[in-house]
Amino acid sequence: MAKQINYTKEARRTLSRIPVNERRRILSKIEQYAEDPRSQANNVVKLQDRPGYRLRVGDWRVIFDEFDNILEVEKIGSRGSVY
Repeated sequence: MAKQINYTKEARRTLSRIPVNERRRILSKIEQYAEDPRSQANNVVKLQDRPGYRLRVGDWRVIFDEFDNILEVEKIGSRGSVY
């Protein structure tokens, strides 16, 4: 069963500023993770300094947390600026 995906206001704002082709790639990867979190194709690492996880999509990073069947996307940003 796929997880429900929720985006914070900050994440939605960042997505709206990302070029369309990159945005599609990021959204596709988030949806892929929501469908099958255990897939080897997902590049997900648990964050060390705070609760949550990091999904890598090329040079972009998606910071999210999971609660039961909900995937809460907190931040999306370039590699150097998201942390």
